[in-house]
Amino acid sequence: MIPLATVSARDIAGARVVQVAGEVDLSNAADLLTLIGAEIAHDAHLVLLDLSRAAYLDSTAVAMIFRLAERLRTRRQELRLVVPLESPVRAVLELTNVPRVIPLSETVQAASPS
Repeated sequence: MIPLATVSARDIAGARVVQVAGEVDLSNAADLLTLIGAEIAHDAHLVLLDLSRAAYLDSTAVAMIFRLAERLRTRRQELRLVVPLESPVRAVLELTNVPRVIPLSETVQAASPS
């Protein structure tokens, strides 16, 4: 079976970048939350969730993002989202008011600390 989404991570400019590629929905959101969490060290002060390669998010995926933000907040870590303007998932995030709670940038460079 081919997974709907994959997770990869790297460090850049003082931040931990976790990229999700593919589709996130009810069938894989819980597993992806676990995978994303495993990629984030407790000493990372800033986490960038890069959704530039995400093709689809449903309401379960949006809830997963809010759960991740809350989990990181309790660990005193900051979450920022990376979503290009042309991304198919940007409208979903904006319609669900995610940017009012979690900062949203168009690129990893724009979301990274100066």
